[in-house]
Amino acid sequence: MLRVRNLDVSYGPVAALRRVSLHVNPGEIATIIGANGAGKTTLLRSIAGLTPARGGEVLFRGERISGLKPHQICQRGMARTFQVVKPLQRMSVMDNVVASAFLRAKDRSEADAVAAETLAFAGLYNDRDVISKGLPLGKRKRLEIARALATQPELLLLDESFAGLNPSELDESIGIIRKIKDRGITIMIIEHHMKVIMSISDRIVVLSYGEKLAEGTPQEIGRNPLVIEAYLGEAQSA
Repeated sequence: MLRVRNLDVSYGPVAALRRVSLHVNPGEIATIIGANGAGKTTLLRSIAGLTPARGGEVLFRGERISGLKPHQICQRGMARTFQVVKPLQRMSVMDNVVASAFLRAKDRSEADAVAAETLAFAGLYNDRDVISKGLPLGKRKRLEIARALATQPELLLLDESFAGLNPSELDESIGIIRKIKDRGITIMIIEHHMKVIMSISDRIVVLSYGEKLAEGTPQEIGRNPLVIEAYLGEAQSA
């Protein structure tokens, strides 16, 4: 579904990613972990066309997408959320999702139908008339996912969609991610919360100081001594 080859990204003289290579298989949940500053969000930004790479390439479904604009990449079937949620704050929850649905919808009626179904899926249908800036954080996080889903992606990139959630919100959001996978949508996610990582990941890629440190199943990563030393602090079990 996705292949990243030798990706190099710099901010001026500072190298953020150094020859990072990875792949995401169709239908799986691939999780990117690493300490703050490891290059995780830069990786997602570069894949989605928001941050240009200095070297390397990104292929989506076998097609080279490096150099394309973000909207062109989204039209090809890739959507992403943002670490800091960015709803259209003065618009209703419904209209936020309708705006995304127009990527593929032929008219307002079709966009409304897609948005209504997506909000029901995300557990936000009863909030459809609420102005989005009035939502609590947990629901704003779900709205961010709903907006991405309304573009009808084949690959969904999630940037810390669980950060700041309370335990009940966390469990609800884990359920939504699993339902997204059940729909056949491939997911690549950045996450720090180990409960989430170990419970939903098919495969984990570890970044450290802009380089790939390790890759494997949750069980393999949870007992990898390099990952424990660099990030986890102690062994983890799936």
